[in-house]
Amino acid sequence: MSKDCYHCSEPVPSGSHFQVDILGETRDMCCPGCESVAQTIVENGLSSYYQYRTAPADKADLIPEQLKALAHYDHSEIQKEFIRTNDNHKEVTLSLDGVSCAACAWLIEQKLANAQGIYQIKVNTSTHRALLSWNPEETKLSTLLTLIHQLGYKAAPFEADKQEQEYHRSMKQYLYRLGIAGLATMQVMMLAVALYLEVFGDLDSEFRNYLRYVSLVFATPVMLYSALPFYINAWRSLKAKTLGMDVPVSIAMLFAYFASVVATVTESGEVFFESVAMFTFFLLLGRFLEMRARRKAAAITGNLLKLIPVMATLTSGKKVPARILDVDDTVIVPPGEHLPADGIVIAGYSAIDESMFTGESMPIAKKETDPVYAGTINGDGNLTIKVTKTKADSLISNIVKLQDEAQMSKPKVAEIADLVARYFVAGILIISAFTWFYWHETKPDDAFWIMLSVLVATCPCALSLATPTAITCSTSRLAQLGLMLRRGHVLETLCKVNRLVIDKTGTLTEGNIRLTQVHSFTDMSEETAKTIAAEMESFANHPIARAFSQYRDSTQTHFDSVKNIIGSGLQGYIGNDEWKIGHKAFAAQECHLKNHQDYQVWLSKNGQAVAAFSLDDPIRQESKTFIQSLHHLGIKVTMLTGDSSSSVEKVANALDIDEVISGATPQGKLDYLKSLPKNEVSLMVGDGINDAPTLAGAHLSIAMGSGTDVAKASADMILLGDNLTRLIEARELAMKTRKIIRENLAWALGYNAVILPLAVMGLVAPYIAVVGMSGSSIIVVSNSLRLLKENG
Repeated sequence: MSKDCYHCSEPVPSGSHFQVDILGETRDMCCPGCESVAQTIVENGLSSYYQYRTAPADKADLIPEQLKALAHYDHSEIQKEFIRTNDNHKEVTLSLDGVSCAACAWLIEQKLANAQGIYQIKVNTSTHRALLSWNPEETKLSTLLTLIHQLGYKAAPFEADKQEQEYHRSMKQYLYRLGIAGLATMQVMMLAVALYLEVFGDLDSEFRNYLRYVSLVFATPVMLYSALPFYINAWRSLKAKTLGMDVPVSIAMLFAYFASVVATVTESGEVFFESVAMFTFFLLLGRFLEMRARRKAAAITGNLLKLIPVMATLTSGKKVPARILDVDDTVIVPPGEHLPADGIVIAGYSAIDESMFTGESMPIAKKETDPVYAGTINGDGNLTIKVTKTKADSLISNIVKLQDEAQMSKPKVAEIADLVARYFVAGILIISAFTWFYWHETKPDDAFWIMLSVLVATCPCALSLATPTAITCSTSRLAQLGLMLRRGHVLETLCKVNRLVIDKTGTLTEGNIRLTQVHSFTDMSEETAKTIAAEMESFANHPIARAFSQYRDSTQTHFDSVKNIIGSGLQGYIGNDEWKIGHKAFAAQECHLKNHQDYQVWLSKNGQAVAAFSLDDPIRQESKTFIQSLHHLGIKVTMLTGDSSSSVEKVANALDIDEVISGATPQGKLDYLKSLPKNEVSLMVGDGINDAPTLAGAHLSIAMGSGTDVAKASADMILLGDNLTRLIEARELAMKTRKIIRENLAWALGYNAVILPLAVMGLVAPYIAVVGMSGSSIIVVSNSLRLLKENG
């Protein structure tokens, strides 16, 4: 007897061995295509497709529409736009729809944390985004997205335009729901006047019952449509065996509605239709205002991605979508247009507005070989750019990613607040039950009202919003100041810093080093010495190395090999001759020259000094103000530098530095940090490769935007604009953030501590409870939004 394919119902060829376990049974398949598709459906938890389908699938109908849409995200070409590769795992920022409170975030994090191949999942309730890291060898992105969909939430890779469209769609739905609830509330309240104020007290019971039925008609759309978001959120929580904020809210509304329906049908007891309608209206109004306020903070980082233009012009003249640009593509950027990708200038000269990154209004001149970044604005010159990074790896995408990471991090006080909020919901339900029981025994007519007030008034929404909204706002504000956060502890640690350890070259000074004097020890000409030095320094990436670049002439000198001795200098060979350039102790230890401290760089051949170079590096204009501000804040300043020349003392004296450690090696810098007293919280600021160990070892570290990639990778925060006074503003913002978090928590806990006993004693009417609960959340969010203002 021939068998039919379980997937497409076509006959299974004799001898076929294609099978898949579906719905507890082994099903036969006609071909490897059907087997593969059916297995994909099962693996993604969509077996119910086979239970509810009305006809067999065609061979072309590979997978259900829901899985089809998610499976697109597994294609490598599509992933180029939003996936970042980090070591052996991938990262993506997701937009989430349906997340309303900390319980939603906890639910998603717990569900995915146990999934195969997951490294990390963090959800931000303020921005409605999640940061997901996974191993592509173990699981597919579509599989993880499906897990989130199964919880009742929608998830897709974050795109600023799409998230904004989704936001406007959600807000439009909220307005519809709010409008219906508002209209129904007005009508039901008019009827309530007749029913409860006894304006028509002399009318017979038939007319009174008629008014109740009319109230039922108006209240029902509110319950079925307007209040639907609260039921959905509550059902998600209960299905996942947890208690979210909307559980007590939904229970209160359903109890009140069905009790009123019973009273209307049986013509006995009290009705609460006006309370249900008003309750829903105020809850929706509070949620609507809260969403708008939180959106204001989330939009700042999201709007950065909108700066990348939709289209780009290749050097061939062809216009292509900017999102598909790949490494080594070359594009033309006319004056006044946004740059479509990160790259280097290969032709042209212009001034670029990078204020969206650095916060500095002055354009920056760009010439050939200079780096440029997507989203910045070209000035008055034509530029030809060679793309060096895809959109997913661009600076602007990394800023958004790093800010999301910082916003998703939770201080200890926030973790405690979330834990308290989850258990507090369970406590509310228990207290409400006991409240009803007590009042039912003593005053049955008021028992239901009082229980309703307890359920609503004490919902800990404000408690769960107290910290995330403040962190989101402060992180967004730091981005406006040109500070990019890479670690979540930055805001906490900034408040505690009492010792600044700072590099000299390129940090306190401009890093625009100029060669001012050459001292020759042999008959070698100064020009030849500078050419050899420049060739060796071309193998280094440091401000000092760039000072020699103009003297380079590789046609005259060619090194067989050059080795970079971090913190000391460079060692190279031409034939059997060993050349060294760097500190005197490294390159020319045996040379005894008077006033040798006037020379910062030494060149030697086979151990004999050939030349010494004197360099000049202007002090940054803002360095003096920066150091003075730190002293005013009671922060001690140490200048920790590898330079041992006389310029170290000059800079220290000019800036009134408290302590100077010069001639330090990378290990010496790290040893100094370890030697600091335990009660000192150190902030390290540097820019070079030799600063990387110290940056990694400090309590808090900041890399200059003009510094090396190694330094940036080791730092907790990156100062994009090189303006040191931004760090003072960052500390002030961190202090304000801590203060506002404490205010939010004090308000949320204080409100619940006051309202709970009042509600239990029956002193809070249900509509007052609704206004109080919604108002408490709005106050917390609005207080956090103060952080977005420039004056705090």
